[in-house]
Amino acid sequence: MNDAAIAVGFAIFIWWFSTGIVILLNRMSRSAIALSLVLSSLLGVASLVGLAHTAQQTSLTGAYCAFTCALLAWGWNELSFLTGWITGPRTSALPAGTVGWPRFVESFRAVAWHEFGILAVGLTIVGITWDAPNQVGTGTYLVLWIMRTSAKLNLFFGVRNLSEEFLPAHLAYLESFFRRRAVNTFFFFAVAAASACLLLLVLGAKDAQTTASQAVGYALVGTMLALAILEHLLLVLPLDTTALWRWAIRKRQNSAYIPPMGQSATISGHTVVNHLEKA
Repeated sequence: MNDAAIAVGFAIFIWWFSTGIVILLNRMSRSAIALSLVLSSLLGVASLVGLAHTAQQTSLTGAYCAFTCALLAWGWNELSFLTGWITGPRTSALPAGTVGWPRFVESFRAVAWHEFGILAVGLTIVGITWDAPNQVGTGTYLVLWIMRTSAKLNLFFGVRNLSEEFLPAHLAYLESFFRRRAVNTFFFFAVAAASACLLLLVLGAKDAQTTASQAVGYALVGTMLALAILEHLLLVLPLDTTALWRWAIRKRQNSAYIPPMGQSATISGHTVVNHLEKA
């Protein structure tokens, strides 16, 4: 098995396992969630230090380390959002009948602080790796950022599977900003553009002048992009999107709801008991 194939397997496992861990941590007790946020924040800072350290390394180890550090930085963003720590100024459901520009504005207000946090971390990563030979971490983070933004837009425009089972109960109001429909026009553009970028990464990995460490870097970033494309397809295909993480998802009726600090257990006049955990 060559280095690129090992890199693909590594990226797939990390994607599957880390996603499940984030989901699982967010469904634990309040004290466990607080501890996970502290540890995640420390790991987030450590990941930035790691990215700065590996930016000048062109070895296989440097590629794997940069990739893992980028995932840790992204994991902090995800956990801080799903726990309700960093979301947006709007924390209630969208009023029925809100359409057009007002719907978009209110949808953004629901995740604004989270988006600014992603931007701040992204700019930091670009800054500390600027003009460095190892861009695996930066490429990984940018792929996650761009494709997650695309997924959010597709949920806004409308798709078959909203994947609401992934939302914790204290974020149940976010489902009101989603739209359920078979597919939307933007979906095809997003998948086509991502597929073209994936092709370039594959060609780069196969280029005769590409070094072994560069090929591994292409494989790691390309695998994350391929998995993001797969996640997009799962938005519109008649498949169970939660099957891969069933071990991490617990239904609302099997666990008590624990609202994040400072947030009421009531959402837009409806108690959270009336909602399934959303994701």
